[in-house]
Amino acid sequence: MARITLDNLAHSYLTAPTSEDDFALKELNHVWEDGAAYALLGASGCGKSTLLNIISGLLQPSRGRILFDDRDVTHAPTAERNIAQVFQFPVVYDTMTVRDNLAFPLRNRGRDEAYVAERVGEIARMIGMEADLDRKARGLTADAKQKISLGRGMVRKDVNALLFDEPLTVIDPHMKWELRTQLKQLHHDFGHTMIYVTHDQTEALTFADKVVVMHDGRVVQIGTPEELFERPDHTFVGYFIGSPGMNVIPARVEGNRAYIDGAELVLAQGYGPLEGNVALGVRPEYASLSATEGLPVKVRRVEDVGRHKIVRAECFGNEINVIAGEGDGISENMTRVKFDPAHVNVYANDWRVSPEVAP
Repeated sequence: MARITLDNLAHSYLTAPTSEDDFALKELNHVWEDGAAYALLGASGCGKSTLLNIISGLLQPSRGRILFDDRDVTHAPTAERNIAQVFQFPVVYDTMTVRDNLAFPLRNRGRDEAYVAERVGEIARMIGMEADLDRKARGLTADAKQKISLGRGMVRKDVNALLFDEPLTVIDPHMKWELRTQLKQLHHDFGHTMIYVTHDQTEALTFADKVVVMHDGRVVQIGTPEELFERPDHTFVGYFIGSPGMNVIPARVEGNRAYIDGAELVLAQGYGPLEGNVALGVRPEYASLSATEGLPVKVRRVEDVGRHKIVRAECFGNEINVIAGEGDGISENMTRVKFDPAHVNVYANDWRVSPEVAP
């Protein structure tokens, strides 16, 4: 296991980058703790796989260093980093049996056959392939092959880190839940440093101790699921985490008052002078419809999703969402929307602003 340090790390796929926009991975300075489980979360093209490939040694960064504990591995080949990596699509030896596929990393390192058999049996039970151990991999389905890839990545206990690059893409939905639970249990049992790349917020939030949210080649926030939900550091985090995502409403903020097209909203805390594009961020869960209080709103439609209702509405020309309980009535006279002041975040140029003065 290892603590992973990213020191002034950046990467461009161009031979002579001239501006920040030329970098697929913009400068990063972060320390990922030994034994923690991280998820790299973001939209396609945000730099997740680039970063993972730099950590694994498949890609040399354009700038900066990467350290495992205090050892500089920036230019070390993958084989010297003692990591296991599982890719998006299955990588298996088709001519080998499932048993031999799982055993390969251990035999390659000279482990005795008694240990190999014991460990292969444990992993086969974990991935639900005990009955298939003596089958050749070539005749298996894509999701079965990916389970072999996962198992082969997890079979060694002595790795510095386990890296997963969207490994559940080809797995059926029911098995995804089971494998995520098993990966979490594996981390609990053995304490490997784990990094899991995904664009699926559910995978990230259920797997990781901390989620690393990336946007446009940058890490915009590292936090627990609760921190990402309650206090998104960037409007992208608010938008990307949650279903529906956070409402972002342009406003003018003065002290503990916000003004939206002249309508006043009292905030729970006060703020100093703000410059640039200022906005309020409110989760749909902290908004509610009213007949008498709040800002004027036009309800466009109501979607019943079983556990609750999603109200699609418009407030001063801004599209917003409101979460209502399954049993809550929504009448035509509900033409106002209220926001819970304790859960209203303030943003300037997309970044969250900390309160500075008491209301």
